[in-house]
Amino acid sequence: MLVPMRCILETTETHDYAAGAFNVNAVCQAEAAVRIHEIFHAPAILQGADLANGFMGGRTDFMNATLEDKRKGAKNIADAVKRIAQDSPIPIALHLDHGRDFDSVKAAIDAGYTSVMIDGSSLPLEENIELTREVVKYAHERGVTVEGELGVLAGVEDHVFSLSSTYTRPLDGLRFFKDTGVDALAISYGTMHGASKGRNAVLRKEIAIAIKELLRHEGITGFLVSHGSSTVPKYIVDEIDDLGGRLDEAHGIPLDQLKAVSHMGIAKINVDTDIRLAVTRNVRLLFTRNPKLKEDMHLAPVWKLMDANPKAFDPRVYLAAVMDTVMYGTIPSESVRMLTDAIRDGVMEGIGRLLVEFDQVGKARFVQPATLDEMAERYRKAGI
Repeated sequence: MLVPMRCILETTETHDYAAGAFNVNAVCQAEAAVRIHEIFHAPAILQGADLANGFMGGRTDFMNATLEDKRKGAKNIADAVKRIAQDSPIPIALHLDHGRDFDSVKAAIDAGYTSVMIDGSSLPLEENIELTREVVKYAHERGVTVEGELGVLAGVEDHVFSLSSTYTRPLDGLRFFKDTGVDALAISYGTMHGASKGRNAVLRKEIAIAIKELLRHEGITGFLVSHGSSTVPKYIVDEIDDLGGRLDEAHGIPLDQLKAVSHMGIAKINVDTDIRLAVTRNVRLLFTRNPKLKEDMHLAPVWKLMDANPKAFDPRVYLAAVMDTVMYGTIPSESVRMLTDAIRDGVMEGIGRLLVEFDQVGKARFVQPATLDEMAERYRKAGI
């Protein structure tokens, strides 16, 4: 069943865990993400990044995606998730990650996303609050959950880039919730976008604790989000390098720190790189074990892009050669089926281990589902 993300976040509060939120960039990835959550009876938060919507709209140079590309892609991924969720026994939220402006957010909502993020973190505080408040008004009238961001994370993720971090000030966090009516807030507290987070990343858990305490003191229910939180498993990085890739200085957030902050106010943990790595390792392994596929009519272009970009671990780099499969899930040959099976296995590996580590197993039964209309009425009665 498809639900507003707030339904899932509320369960993290009552059952003391954090929900992993996992990015997908193709129909087969969404199918695999839901399936592994079903196996573990866990509520699912699937994320489509703003520029990933451009990619799903057929824009292979997704960094230059137009609003029309995003509209098309948002509908493609939303249609796929709706179809998958229709017969699924678990609650599923579809969340826009790093919406960069009001129009991009609106495109996702209009396509069927049940949750959106508006990223105004690069703006001055007052402008960030104003933009987020505008999104909240539009989204809450439609029952859609809203996540904002305060503070700047270092690293690179699609159009999000910064050389250094600016930590979130707890008092600003409290004000942000008060002034915007936002459901969730992504904070900067030591995480970092990308696969190179540094060997000794340290989360400043006191920031999350302080914001939650301030919210409790004011009687505000608000959920904190940890972005840039991939663990970057060393065994997968090493396997990619053994298979011809070149990933230098790839280090993630220590898993023990993420597990700790899940009990200190963090309700949602965003993971993208771990999935990208597992998928890329599997696709490289597929070509290594089946060298004839390098000459296959459908997969030769995939291998050509992969071989030419040994440092790339983002599947969008090489999946640009099979866009119909990415966008619509079409399987024109047995070789493409082998490719999508490898992708699915990578997604399930990347997500499955974290569902266990984040104590998300078996939590689906605790989620109180609501339709978008029902959630819109809740917001209306609460005045938000």
